Amino acid sequence: MLSRPRALGPLVALFTAGYLAPYLLPTVVGRLSAGLGLTPAQAGLVGSVLLLASASAGFTLAARVERIGPRRAARIGLLAMGFGYGTAALGASVPLVVGGAVVGGFGSGTATAVAATGIAARRDPHRASTLGLLSVSAAAGALYLTLPHLGGGHALPFASIALAALLVWPLTSGLAAGPRRGGARRAVTVTAPVSAPLPHRRSGMVLAAGIVLWSMAQNALWGVSGRIGLTQAGLSEVTVGAVFAVALGAGLLGVTAAGALGARLGRAVPIGAGTAVIACCVLLSSAAGSLPAFAAGEVLWNLFYPVVLSYLLGLAASLDPRGRWAVLVGSASSLGVACGPVVGSVLSEAAGYPGMGLVLCVVLLLVAAPMTAVALHTSGRPLVPGSVRRRGGAPAAVVAGTTSASTGLLPQIGAPEQEIAELPVATSRRAVQRSFRLARPADRG
Repeated sequence: MLSRPRALGPLVALFTAGYLAPYLLPTVVGRLSAGLGLTPAQAGLVGSVLLLASASAGFTLAARVERIGPRRAARIGLLAMGFGYGTAALGASVPLVVGGAVVGGFGSGTATAVAATGIAARRDPHRASTLGLLSVSAAAGALYLTLPHLGGGHALPFASIALAALLVWPLTSGLAAGPRRGGARRAVTVTAPVSAPLPHRRSGMVLAAGIVLWSMAQNALWGVSGRIGLTQAGLSEVTVGAVFAVALGAGLLGVTAAGALGARLGRAVPIGAGTAVIACCVLLSSAAGSLPAFAAGEVLWNLFYPVVLSYLLGLAASLDPRGRWAVLVGSASSLGVACGPVVGSVLSEAAGYPGMGLVLCVVLLLVAAPMTAVALHTSGRPLVPGSVRRRGGAPAAVVAGTTSASTGLLPQIGAPEQEIAELPVATSRRAVQRSFRLARPADRG
């Protein structure tokens, strides 16, 4: 019996709550430095610890969400977010704030893992990822406009994330209560055992390794963007917050355009060309010395960043209908995000902000090539059952298994390729002549 797709709203809400901490990273790091008397490198290290905890949760839960149950895992993550970030908001000492950030980060990673697993099982994972990025961009933009007017200190950003987790809690009732028995992609139930091996291992590993460096380069600049605006460009905190809000608003437009564009250009062009454009924006933003240059770099960068990220998440979801690669690649992205603030702080102190931007630009250009190659290698058109042998076995079976044709005629996902056996056919001259005589009356008609 075919399983009914779960509502998309709870998954988008979980995605928003899980990604909110990385999106608020500049204000979190900046306020930790100002409120607790930490150096920029120490504040960046606290942000990295938070995101590292988030990444570790994703790696731990990559293949366990179905076993635990999406609703239970989501509620555990949201509870950890509320407790951890709430503790960090109320804490006045560095150890208490760091401990709360670690617990909250683990909760964020858990919520993101549940959302990624559910999104990968959707009929259109790219559209679901786009809606999630649209939601988190809107929420983060609203907070960047609001927080500077409510006072300083590190309590407000942490309290905002904790509040978001509490608001998402009631929506978890729309998730499955127990272990999921099947997926919902194109109304085809996935019955692979829990211990089934990961498909597309080589492509998945290349994509995961690439997105670590991609995310690290992005967030190395994002983690110090607030300081670039305050110190190098000479702007006030209110002005920097307004620039970030406008930039995230541009991200909303980019994500909307990506959702409307869909798969018309495939995945390789948005990933490769988009990353090249982002590299140029990083170079512009890091060298900004005035409001126009800083705003142009941040707005253009945030316009393209969520577009490329949506295609990367959609590519990861397409590698495994059970969502394991989606969670692993998302966790690899969180790992890169975790390393970003420290890398940005170290590079900016060693080479200055323009030198840091040049290094990050080169890293982005280098990493664009393998990720684009993965998108080209794993892309393909829907196949008919007879074309599996010509197109390459198990990967073709995955694509054919996601079409709307009758499942009885399609190869099973992950099934071994069948050997082609030639059948001997004995043909005699008399049999050919007899077949010709039987066919002649039809030819006259």
